[in-house]
Amino acid sequence: MSFDPIDHDFERGLQNRRSVLGDAWVDRSINNANSFNADFQNLITRFAWNEIWGRPGLEHKMRRAIVLSITTALGRWEEFELHVRAALLGDADSRLTPDEIKEILMQSAIYAGVPAANTAFAHTLAILRDVGEQIGYTLEPTAPGSVAHSGIGREGRTASSPALHYSVREPRNGKAPRHTVVLSHALGCDLTMWDALANQLALENRVIAYDHRGHGSSDAPDALYAMSDLADDAARLLRELDTGPVVWVGLSMGGMVGQELALRHPSLVRALVLANTTSGYPEAARAVWEQRIATVRADGIEAIADAVMGRYFHDAFRAQKAATVARFRRRLVTTDAVGYVGCCEAVGKVDTGSRLGQIGVPTLVIAGELDQGTPVPMAQALADGIPGAKLEVLKEASHLSAVEQPEGFARLVADFVAEL
Repeated sequence: MSFDPIDHDFERGLQNRRSVLGDAWVDRSINNANSFNADFQNLITRFAWNEIWGRPGLEHKMRRAIVLSITTALGRWEEFELHVRAALLGDADSRLTPDEIKEILMQSAIYAGVPAANTAFAHTLAILRDVGEQIGYTLEPTAPGSVAHSGIGREGRTASSPALHYSVREPRNGKAPRHTVVLSHALGCDLTMWDALANQLALENRVIAYDHRGHGSSDAPDALYAMSDLADDAARLLRELDTGPVVWVGLSMGGMVGQELALRHPSLVRALVLANTTSGYPEAARAVWEQRIATVRADGIEAIADAVMGRYFHDAFRAQKAATVARFRRRLVTTDAVGYVGCCEAVGKVDTGSRLGQIGVPTLVIAGELDQGTPVPMAQALADGIPGAKLEVLKEASHLSAVEQPEGFARLVADFVAEL
């Protein structure tokens, strides 16, 4: 019979404790153990650090966040400070950034109360002043009224007319933006259709989303528009925001605007993503657009709403994601009818096919396998017409492919932007 002298629960717990809190703190704690508290040190090492921190079900980074939330809620400030410091100085794979800790405390303010979060911010600020230089973080004076919601961005309207509503998300990593990315929405939608992608790209890029004229909170001039009008709108916006050349991501009407922008204002475009769009419609399809204009003028947008949803989303998606479809339907029917008709005119008469060869920037074309409005052959024509363009087809995606297949769409865009 043999007996292993190593207490493996204790040793595993000690290893986890060192990984999370650092050798210096653990050494100090163990070396200060005495006949009164040694049993307690043994207990927490085996149970907290082995039984809980040793479980692979959650990454250590997630467990750090949970500990900070709970210690904030319970006002366990000594433990809170210990874990904040450890989180800021820990191993790269489990470290929390100051901004991540800020988000934890912001959420704690809602669920644990503002007084608790206020105290937590004070303790964290003291630690940041101590270790900021060590981790490359500088506290900058900032007016509370000047900050914007990181998931929405700073909103504004152009000074020039027709006024365009827009949002700007600055890079969350605190560095200079790798690129400025502009997200341009589909007919009958608004800038909110891009929220998820915008927040993903804004980790390291400046991201601008905007409402086309006649949509959302932008002006709706009483006229029939041309695609050149929409492209010139975009150019006005970019010049007012002093963006320099941008990566343009446009879906459907947004992709048509992107083509025209690259042709009319080439100095403003660094690269293009053209999704579920076309360079032109055959005569039969143009007649359908004219009929849509006549129907909306006579009976309002409600008269076409169900048919539009049928083109935007395939049957399975409409059955499984009824609430999402309902949200886009509400947006469609509350769009200004004059603005909607004006944009229908521009979309129905889009015509860039003969000029595609003049587009000289990297271009990614995205198509939806099930898209009936701008089917794959239309996307192929774009890819064939633009020098060096690449075509990707998303499976199980109809016209609003970015909504039906958000992860696949985001992956294609993020990979394309990363290679620029």
